[in-house]
Amino acid sequence: MNEKEKGNEKETINCKVVLIGRSTVGKTSIISRYTTNIFKESLMTTPGANFITKKVDFPEENETIKFEIWDTAGQERYRALAKVFYKNASACILVYDITNKASFDDIKTYWIPELKENAQSNISKYILILILYMNIYFLVLVLAGNKSDNYMSEQVTDNEGKALAKEINAIYKRTSAKLNTSIDEMFNDIGKKFLNPNSEITSNLTKEEMIQKSEKLRRDQIKNNNRNKNCC
Repeated sequence: MNEKEKGNEKETINCKVVLIGRSTVGKTSIISRYTTNIFKESLMTTPGANFITKKVDFPEENETIKFEIWDTAGQERYRALAKVFYKNASACILVYDITNKASFDDIKTYWIPELKENAQSNISKYILILILYMNIYFLVLVLAGNKSDNYMSEQVTDNEGKALAKEINAIYKRTSAKLNTSIDEMFNDIGKKFLNPNSEITSNLTKEEMIQKSEKLRRDQIKNNNRNKNCC
């Protein structure tokens, strides 16, 4: 689903995004916040899967993406159906609840192996090539630690999330559908990676890595300035 779709005004590129993870981690709330900017304290559990689309312009790439967003059920009785929806996906968001360690462990022990076994390669120049446990997938992978507004009750630290994201070559985000934290940013990062696999997402970096990166940029800038002085 990565072919360009011709519209009346501008061509769009379809990007199928699937959210997976345990029930009650907030997948439906994330999608509701992103597509309608509405958050409800209580939502009915998703039966099977729901589907919604949203078009987003990416001016720097001079492209428009139509996100085809699939919300899958997290209950065990529906898990067998999930693989039907994330086959041929362009991006997959693995969602866990930072206040629920079991939901994080579920990502590691169930959902990642499931992706490894069942995610179908969908070859396109727009899709990031990932190496996931020594198998090549054409998939933008995201790890989202949701309910960050409940940080006082966290059971999964930010560093634990980043470590797993680094292990599986995923974009990492700490999100809150309730406070609208990092939701738009997450989908924007997906779009950038989808369009340009070589783009760097700095949210995966630890504080130490960010400091090192800033220091390197500062040194490079000094070198460039000195070089320009010498050549004049």
